[in-house]
Amino acid sequence: MHPQHHALQQRLQAYSIDLPGTPFPLSRKLAWENCWSLDYANRVLEEYKKFAFLAVVAGHPVTPSEHIDQAWHLHLIYTRAYWQDFCGEVLQMPLHHDPTLGGNAEQSKFKDWYSETLITYERWFGVAPPSDIWPPSHIRFGRDLWVKRINIQDNWIVPKWAIAPHLILRSIHTKLRAKLRDLVPHRHVL
Repeated sequence: MHPQHHALQQRLQAYSIDLPGTPFPLSRKLAWENCWSLDYANRVLEEYKKFAFLAVVAGHPVTPSEHIDQAWHLHLIYTRAYWQDFCGEVLQMPLHHDPTLGGNAEQSKFKDWYSETLITYERWFGVAPPSDIWPPSHIRFGRDLWVKRINIQDNWIVPKWAIAPHLILRSIHTKLRAKLRDLVPHRHVL
């Protein structure tokens, strides 16, 4: 490893994203906003620092996973900590967030960049990225594109697998009732 890369890696490892003495630090906010455990949020933040390392050293554009992107978005709103401390002192260069402009060409470009990022991660760190934070490309640009923020005070979160059998049975029951009504029009059918 080049001495500059080693120095960058040391600065990233020493850098704490949480501001000292903060009652509700970024790591806890990240966990809370995403319904993650604090341990998982801290793992995502460590992977976010690895992503930042790759953004500096890879030699090609890199793309984060959905979870790392959530960490990056949150870090960006702490503008002084992000631009002055993280970019200015740790990375020693700006790291801009350039989201997709939309369309098939952009999706294809970011999908290619993400696949290349996973390869570069393994080359630099000597291990495959953890799949619970860095899923394969078909998941990152498939299921993960459907992530939405919702107000959990106003809405319930019920997995589709938990409600689907009930909806299927309800639909069958409704269709059977309609058929029975057609067969026996003068009787009330439950």
